[in-house]
Amino acid sequence: MPDSTHYKSLEGKTVFITGGATGIGAAMVKAFLKQKAKVAFIDIDDNAAKKLQDELIAYQENVWFESVDVTDNQALTNSIKKACKAFNGIDVLINNVANDMRHRPQDISPQDWQYCMQINLDAAFFAAQAVFSHMRKQKHGVIINFSSINALIGPKNMVGYTTAKAGLIGMTKSLAKDYGRYNIRVNAILPGWIATEKQLASYLSENEEKRWMASMAIKRRIEPCEVAKLAMFLSSDDSAMITGQSITIDGGRT
Repeated sequence: MPDSTHYKSLEGKTVFITGGATGIGAAMVKAFLKQKAKVAFIDIDDNAAKKLQDELIAYQENVWFESVDVTDNQALTNSIKKACKAFNGIDVLINNVANDMRHRPQDISPQDWQYCMQINLDAAFFAAQAVFSHMRKQKHGVIINFSSINALIGPKNMVGYTTAKAGLIGMTKSLAKDYGRYNIRVNAILPGWIATEKQLASYLSENEEKRWMASMAIKRRIEPCEVAKLAMFLSSDDSAMITGQSITIDGGRT
């Protein structure tokens, strides 16, 4: 990751990241550790998490991981409690986990719809609910919800995903008002198409990339580390009066 701003206010803070084993999540795990923060992350991909932990051996005392399916609300809540106990609190919650599943509207079953909401919307709320009691006692905290520019542009065959991501924008606004009196800030990040390994392998064909580049003001791929930099800023004291906002990072796509 290229050199980043050093945020002294992040030193010693505990950051809890959902979906932290790959892509943007892994980039954030690495970035916060370099800021001398402690990082707890969860993921369902044990192999990817083990690989990431091996890369972070120099930071092993400041890294905590548990395998969790975030659609299991009780398991999600329990993992937050465990991480809080391990690191004596949680200062930053980053609701990053997502599944950008694609379905034609006519093919979506009730089970498909429910699962899409569980992983892309419900998990963020229940994680925020679980961490609130800890942040309230500390009298400070930051929650970052990962939405998507797809909530703004509404691409075809992603109605469940875009609905969930739009819901996160509304949830961010409401929680910012509910939690603000306790000095807890809540913001959303709306990434564009980020060049993660999954996106490059699954969706980013040459023709699709050309189409996206044509609609972007800055004609290059957005890297996961650049999203991590935005997350660090929003987690730091440098953004102390920013709350209830949805901040887009898409190279001028929208």
